[in-house]
Amino acid sequence: MKVTTTLRQPAELIAYGLAPADAQAGLEKVAARYAVAVTPAVAALIDTSDPFDPIARQYIPSVDELVAQPNENADPIGDHTHSPVDGIVHRYPDRVLFKLVHVCAVYCRFCFRREMVGPGKETALSGDAYAGALDYIRAHDEIWEVILTGGDPLMLSPRRMAEIMADLAAIDHVKIIRLHTRVPVADPARVTPEMVAALRVPGAATWVALHANHPRELTQAARAACARMVDAGIPLVSQSVLLRGVNDSAATLEALMRAFVECRIKPYYLHHGDLAPGTAHLRTTIAQGQALMRALRGNVSGLCQPDYVLDIPGGFGKAPIGPEYLSVDADGAHDAAAESGYRVTDYCGDVHLYPPKA
Repeated sequence: MKVTTTLRQPAELIAYGLAPADAQAGLEKVAARYAVAVTPAVAALIDTSDPFDPIARQYIPSVDELVAQPNENADPIGDHTHSPVDGIVHRYPDRVLFKLVHVCAVYCRFCFRREMVGPGKETALSGDAYAGALDYIRAHDEIWEVILTGGDPLMLSPRRMAEIMADLAAIDHVKIIRLHTRVPVADPARVTPEMVAALRVPGAATWVALHANHPRELTQAARAACARMVDAGIPLVSQSVLLRGVNDSAATLEALMRAFVECRIKPYYLHHGDLAPGTAHLRTTIAQGQALMRALRGNVSGLCQPDYVLDIPGGFGKAPIGPEYLSVDADGAHDAAAESGYRVTDYCGDVHLYPPKA
C-alpha cells in the first residue's frame, strides 16, 4: 500500500506495515515523548521485509528510545550554554546558529535536538525573537557566517525564506549563509525553483549542508533536488551521523561518500553519535568510527573524505577524532640539522620514517 501523506502516529505506521502491530503500546509511549514523522518519500525507501532495514532504523520509532543512559542529556552539545538571545547559538567566534523553526519534514530517531523539536513545541521564532536575533547578529561584526538550522529551515515557504535571506545579506559583515537540511532527501518536491531562487541573494554566498546517512536516501528525486541547487550556483556539502546498523560498515560509508560526490556534494562531516536521550542503541564506539575512517582513506578518492568529529558534551565544540597517522619517532631526528623524526602510517598500514634515513 502506497503512502501518500506524512505518517505521524504509531497506528499509521502499523497500518502501512512499517512497524509491528504488537509494538503499538510501546511505540505510543515513544511518540508521546518524541516527535514522529515519516514522509511518503522516506516510506517508499523502507524495505518492510527486512527487520534490520537501515532506512527504517533512522525514522521508525523503537521502544529502545525509552531507555536513557546516565550520561545522556537533553541538550547534549550545550546549545543553551551558548545562546545569548532566543534563536541564536554563538559557540564559535565567527559564526552563529540561527534556529528559525522547530519543525522538520521527518524526525530522526537519533536527533540531538529531539527534546526541542516537533509537535507540542514552539514551531518558529516569534516576531520579537526574530528581530532580537537579527539585532544580535548586527551588533557582532565578528559574525562572518550565519547557519540556518532548527528544525529544518527548508520547511519555510519560499516567500519567507527570501525575506530572511535578504535580512541577513543586508548585514555588511555577514558574508556566508549556510542552511542545514534533510528536505532534499525527505521531501524533495519542496525544493522547487521558487525555493532555489529564494536561497540566492545579493551580498552573501549561500551554502547548503545536506544530511543523509545511507546511499539509498540519494534517490533520483533527491539527486534532482540537489542538482537544482547546484545548477543555480549553490555549493553543497554533506553531513552524516555514524549510526549502528545504518552505515557502520566500510562498504556502506564508501557508497554513501561516493554518491555524495557524484551528486556534486562535498563530504564535510561524519558525526559521532551525540549523547541524546534514548539513542544508545544507535551509537557506535569511537574506535569503530576510526577503523571505518582508515578504511575510507585507503579505498576512496580524497574527494570522498569527510572529517570524523565529536561534539564535546557541554558545549565545548567539535573536535576531529579520526585515526592518527603521525607519531614522533622515539629515536629522534636522523640529522641534527633536520626537524624531529616522525613515523608516518600509510593507507595500507605500513609505517615509514620521515625524513627517511639517508
